[in-house]
Amino acid sequence: MLKIYLSNIIILTFIALNCFSQEADSTKQLNEVVVRGFETERKLSETAASVNMLTIKDIQRFENTSLVPVFNTLPGVRMEERSPGSYRLAIRGSSLRSPFGVRNVKVYWNDIPLTDGNGNTFLNSLDMNTIGNIEVIKGPAGSVYGAGTGGVVLLGAAKADGNNTRKSRTNYVNTSVAYGSYGLQNRNVSWNVASEKINSVLSYAHAQTDGYRQNSAAVRDVLSWRSSYFVSPSKTLNISTLYSDIHYQTPGGLNQAQFEKDPSLARQATATLPSSIQQKAGIYQKLFNIGVSQEYRLNAHWTNVTSIYGTVSELRNPFITNYEIRNEQTFGGRSRMNYSFDVGNLKNRLTMGGELQKSAWVIRNFGNKAGVIDTLQTNDNVAAWNYFLFGQLETDLPQNFILTIGGSYNRFKYDFTRLSDAPKIKPISELLPAAFLPRIALLKKIQDKISVFASVSSGFSPPTVTEYISGYQNSTFVPSLSPEKGINYEIGTRGNLLKKRINFDITAYTFRLKNTIVRRTDNAGREIFTNAGSTLQNGLELLLNGLIIKNVDKEFIQELRVFTSYTFNDYSFKNYLQLKTDLSGNALTGVPRQVWVSGVDLQTKMGFYLNSTLNFTDRIPLNDANTAYANSYKLLNARIGYRKNFERIGLNIYTAGDNLLNEVYSLGNDINAVGNRYFNTAAPRNWQFGASLSLFL
Repeated sequence: MLKIYLSNIIILTFIALNCFSQEADSTKQLNEVVVRGFETERKLSETAASVNMLTIKDIQRFENTSLVPVFNTLPGVRMEERSPGSYRLAIRGSSLRSPFGVRNVKVYWNDIPLTDGNGNTFLNSLDMNTIGNIEVIKGPAGSVYGAGTGGVVLLGAAKADGNNTRKSRTNYVNTSVAYGSYGLQNRNVSWNVASEKINSVLSYAHAQTDGYRQNSAAVRDVLSWRSSYFVSPSKTLNISTLYSDIHYQTPGGLNQAQFEKDPSLARQATATLPSSIQQKAGIYQKLFNIGVSQEYRLNAHWTNVTSIYGTVSELRNPFITNYEIRNEQTFGGRSRMNYSFDVGNLKNRLTMGGELQKSAWVIRNFGNKAGVIDTLQTNDNVAAWNYFLFGQLETDLPQNFILTIGGSYNRFKYDFTRLSDAPKIKPISELLPAAFLPRIALLKKIQDKISVFASVSSGFSPPTVTEYISGYQNSTFVPSLSPEKGINYEIGTRGNLLKKRINFDITAYTFRLKNTIVRRTDNAGREIFTNAGSTLQNGLELLLNGLIIKNVDKEFIQELRVFTSYTFNDYSFKNYLQLKTDLSGNALTGVPRQVWVSGVDLQTKMGFYLNSTLNFTDRIPLNDANTAYANSYKLLNARIGYRKNFERIGLNIYTAGDNLLNEVYSLGNDINAVGNRYFNTAAPRNWQFGASLSLFL
């Protein structure tokens, strides 16, 4: 059925494009956008890597409560939400190690790392109203961004828009409100300043929901400020701050019988363990991040970008078996120097730089007595530091070829000290072997319309502190856990057709990963991580964007856009022996074989608009043995609204529906769960009503 859907949408796209005579040359095409990935600062059509971009327009086409449907429009990218506020992000299957949060994916916020020294990212600390653009690099990007086999996400804060305002109206206020099913509330206000000397946005956002399931309420407050000061034509100073305070309840997983009987239940009590409701299971998380960066163009050849940052966070987690309190401090910096030069007729760009990061945690575990802290179980001090140096050379060769050669040198160290008496563990200091991560890529441009590329890159991902500390109560420290290592081979093509009215991006790859780290849980729900031999990950990713109509003043329809993304994952375990059972050849746990997403955006002259998206996700293996699967599902969401700009006011009113087909499905399964408690039910059909107002001062 999926093949029929896919072929039909492609056929309909081309038919529609040929039915309209309007051209889209006046619009800046996707291939012409400059990307930041791999520090190339080239157009997407000249970037020899699998990179996808989401603009502010792509983000705002969804209701402003969750980034999940936004990320899921990209091929090879899967974002999950186990309960409101509990996110997981997978790039090419990398969520195998992620029980919650984001691991094995490096995330940068305004060009500074949001990922800590543990390799973990609290992506739920961000509010989508504050995000202006998203760039996703798929596959290993260690040659420039250090360790990680999943990929890299570059997030940029929303900027004040000075292009659409008059000189006397560079200051304006945006405010929005939304209300929806299950007690949903969302409020946001921002003050924006845009001028020749400054671009600044100060934003506050509040979101809350009662949740569909029992014990799944969430509350989040986010205050952020991003400001760019244009000191001179050659120097820009950027300051970014973020404070987030979030609390969300964690309902826990259901087994198949519970999921089918009443999917709104929270995890139930057993003969030996209490329920999520009894233990008041949840996450209380506060985070403060500040970063300062300077962009300085020394002359026509030399450019430097340097940033320093710090993050302080506190996490409290009442769980079924314990109550964890984790305090973290992270600081670091990143600097790169670009040198542009010519050798004969060849243009070259050399990039050199490095990144340093230090994180320290105080991790204390207590007993959990119905949501109240009980007796101290363990008290640990953990520190992790890492640094890497990188270099990259780009050369424009004859015949429109672009060659890129790069690599990085990486070092990691962990220190572990148990302060409590029992269970006693000797202090451990673990310096991992140095890792060199090379990458080589070659791109060929064809008449400025199409480009083809191939690349080979190396990946390396050390265990996180959480994975080293085996068992959720930090009962043992396992320095014998080996880092993941892999190599990725990739070929792709992107370009535009039909007078730039359609853009395409197609990538095929094979990724061979050794010492794959997998997660299991014991009877109490504690996490256990182990190396599982190797995996073979073959994939195909397709993205099509068709702009059928654009800015036709005399027509009722001013803009009509369609898009389709398709993901094929042929992932399997290799040389994987679980106790005495050989699981080699089994499908990789938690990864759907096929995902298809398609959407339509319509804008009329009167101001009415429609955004609609259909997502088909194939069935998902829930355990390494492949004896349990989550069923496939189809998600349909749509937003209908009215958007109009007046003399001093911009108005947007909308109503949106999610899961309009009323599917019963789990968005964020607990893989390899003991007791077969795999399922975290997502909300059924739900609605949202909202409005936003822009006031020019």
